[in-house]
Amino acid sequence: MSAAILIIIDKKMPFEAKSKLLDYGDVLDFETAGITYPAISGHPDIFFCQAPAGLVVTRGLPDHYYEVFRQKGLNFVKGELKPGNKYPETAYYNAVITDNLLIHNLKVTDSAILGACSDLDHIHVNQAYTRCNLLALNQMFVTSDKGIHHTLVSKGLDCRYFSPDGIQLHGFRHGFLGGACGIFEDKVFVCGSLKYFSQGKEFKQIVDRAGYKLVELYDGPLVDVGSIMICK
Repeated sequence: MSAAILIIIDKKMPFEAKSKLLDYGDVLDFETAGITYPAISGHPDIFFCQAPAGLVVTRGLPDHYYEVFRQKGLNFVKGELKPGNKYPETAYYNAVITDNLLIHNLKVTDSAILGACSDLDHIHVNQAYTRCNLLALNQMFVTSDKGIHHTLVSKGLDCRYFSPDGIQLHGFRHGFLGGACGIFEDKVFVCGSLKYFSQGKEFKQIVDRAGYKLVELYDGPLVDVGSIMICK
């Protein structure tokens, strides 16, 4: 990776993790005020969705974020909806998109995401915080939501469930596995060390089996930072 890569992170990410990401590209500290509640106000997966043709971005952000995307030459479109203070208003953009699938609670998906994914197969799941709870690793999936797990398995997909216990999210009993991770090319980035995660060895085995290299960003418990979004 190089400085041509833009990595969008919650400004509240642990400093050590943020410092390590600087080895892989330019880091954009993301934060908002007055849009949603503080615990997720800097979470990228509340405000952005990575679609095949580029980033789908919520309306109503401070202008300088859109300007950064333009300066970086990122393809992006603005969505129709602006996140609010309660679920599901906080989940309009929290979808998972692969080369051939859009996975989300399709009752709340922003129309710009649906438009960007019109050629893909759509899978509806009840958990609208889909990106928080789901990682797509080539043809394998990892989730920390039992409902998502049941739905994907019923569709014949290879999906493994991991308990979210021990994943930190300030103000909540726990966060979610997807929210602690980011994927780019052949790497899976984890905000924390798997030695502090009860199913860490099993997770690493799946990452290896799927053909990815694991990058642990700091020596500490996994932290749900609203996903690590790596764009170019």
